[in-house]
Amino acid sequence: MVTTHPTDYEVHLFHEGSLYESYQAFGAHITTEGGIEGTRFSVWAPHAKSISVVGEFNDWSREDYVMEKLNPEGIWSLFIPSIGQGELYKYAIQTKDGRVLLKADPYAFFSELRPNTASIVHPLGEYKWNDQKWMRAKKRKKVFEEPMAIYELHFGSWKLKEDGSFYSYREMAEELIPYVLEHQFTHIEIMPLVEHPYDRSWGYQGTGYYSPTSRYGKPEDLMYFIDRCHEHGLSVILDWVPGHYCKDAHGLYMFDGEPTYEYTDIHVRENPVWGTANFDVGKPEVQSFLISNALFWLKYYHIDGFRVDAVANMLYWNAHGQFQKNELAVSFLQKLHEAVFEYDPSVLMIAEDSTDWPLVTAPTYEGGLGFNYKWNMGWMNDVLKYMECEPEHRKHIHDKITFSLLYAYSENFVLPLSHDEVVHGKKSLLNKMPGDFWRKFAQLRLLYGYFMTHPGKKLLFMGGEFGQFDEWKDLEDLDWDLHEFETHRLMNHYFKELMTLYKNSKPFWQLDHTHEGFEWIDADNREQSIFSFIRKGKKEDDMLIVICNFTERVYENYRVGVPSFNSYAEILNSDGTQYGGSGQINEKRIKTVHEPYHNQPSYIEMTIPPFGIAILKPAKARKGNKSDGTEEKVRSHAVGRRTR
Repeated sequence: MVTTHPTDYEVHLFHEGSLYESYQAFGAHITTEGGIEGTRFSVWAPHAKSISVVGEFNDWSREDYVMEKLNPEGIWSLFIPSIGQGELYKYAIQTKDGRVLLKADPYAFFSELRPNTASIVHPLGEYKWNDQKWMRAKKRKKVFEEPMAIYELHFGSWKLKEDGSFYSYREMAEELIPYVLEHQFTHIEIMPLVEHPYDRSWGYQGTGYYSPTSRYGKPEDLMYFIDRCHEHGLSVILDWVPGHYCKDAHGLYMFDGEPTYEYTDIHVRENPVWGTANFDVGKPEVQSFLISNALFWLKYYHIDGFRVDAVANMLYWNAHGQFQKNELAVSFLQKLHEAVFEYDPSVLMIAEDSTDWPLVTAPTYEGGLGFNYKWNMGWMNDVLKYMECEPEHRKHIHDKITFSLLYAYSENFVLPLSHDEVVHGKKSLLNKMPGDFWRKFAQLRLLYGYFMTHPGKKLLFMGGEFGQFDEWKDLEDLDWDLHEFETHRLMNHYFKELMTLYKNSKPFWQLDHTHEGFEWIDADNREQSIFSFIRKGKKEDDMLIVICNFTERVYENYRVGVPSFNSYAEILNSDGTQYGGSGQINEKRIKTVHEPYHNQPSYIEMTIPPFGIAILKPAKARKGNKSDGTEEKVRSHAVGRRTR
């Protein structure tokens, strides 16, 4: 870390918007100057008349430690002897109009537990990481051609202790990681962990961008949690909010009495929907602050990626009553991604973007924004509207299922069944399903099957894996007692089986982002609401057949066109009794009839389960080819899955 005030070169880069380690020049740093141990404080406040460092060490007095203004652009700095780790402090900023504002340090590495708001002097870089092998290996991964199943969670409401208190970062490592591994997820995505004053903002309205929330422990405790995730092969994604921030008095808002981190123009500064202020991402100093922040989390916390919140709010602003494209945000996002990928090309940068902005996941050198993934909000909205519709009326909105394949390869997509869809009166995924309990569970199993077999990476919010019935209650933990009920246990069993199949089946993820990975068999059966398609891997014979029935009718001897393998084995059926279904499965090998059907060279006849998904695998060599024994291996695998 830094040992002196910001250098002339650092100051130049900061005002240019290119100081990508600005946290080393600014904030509070324990150091030795002139043989004296103490802490150097540096802050940017261009409109301040004067600034003092105040804290418990001087009874919060403005008189003792007045900072020196280093340049006309408003960089202030001061070394205070004998101040060390654990000291509470703030900046007392006198504005041009004579007011005094008590502000937390924008670059603080640690903060007081709410409702207190002081910053805490805290060194970083002392944690001893054990994930060197992970950090090397992830740079060799071909993320686009690998399975990605993300478990999204809110740290403060996944599970609480019996007395209602939070688990710490270290305790969650012991509680959460085995659970996530048991359910076969590959990534954990945590809603924002930056310091924030209000629990119910879920971290999306932050004050301490460099300070992990003290609700769950110290910075080193979070490092331990991430280290343990990496030890067990789990990637960690953080929600990150570079678009807007809360307006609490001790935070960034009007930091020195005038617009500093926010836009000057009130029409684009204020965000009335959320009651927040928008970052002025066109201001060079703000660019240095935010880009450094992303790199800070990568360097010091070994984060594997970010889900960037509210990208639409950045791309479009309400300028004087009219929504317009914000070219400043476009330039910022491109600059951000160039810096991030220069630091580490393996980082996941995932856009939560509800617009139809083109080239979101295209490289910046091709004119794109530079993300490598985007949430597929269109798919999510369409499929949930379809599932919430009464089954007999689904034929009237048939295209809600088919439309997503028209644009599935326009971006690199993640399919999100996120927290946004199970809160604020929207009901849980299970309770969105129409009908009685049996129908609700059957349709949720079907939804998950379709979710896992549709092109795109996967994201599920906590609780969905066992069929949480109530919507997310952010001040309580998940309804863990539901595991006492058989229907929820069977749902959880189904989900784990489905996840295992997903991870072990290359056709479901190897060609996720190319047209070659998907082929409709029948997308036009509107009357019966049955859809069938093929998912393909790189090898010619590596494929799976998927049939989805979105009504409760059972069909026997239903004809489905297929490629010309001699037979097929059903490897998963959501209607299996072991999952709580009615048992309308295809236990025996399904022989192929080598006559054209559904634009395929052959067809099979099979039982179609009610509100069900059936996944089939070729069980024998193609017609005219010599069998290699695959038939018996596949058949054994399929039957084994049904009887466990």
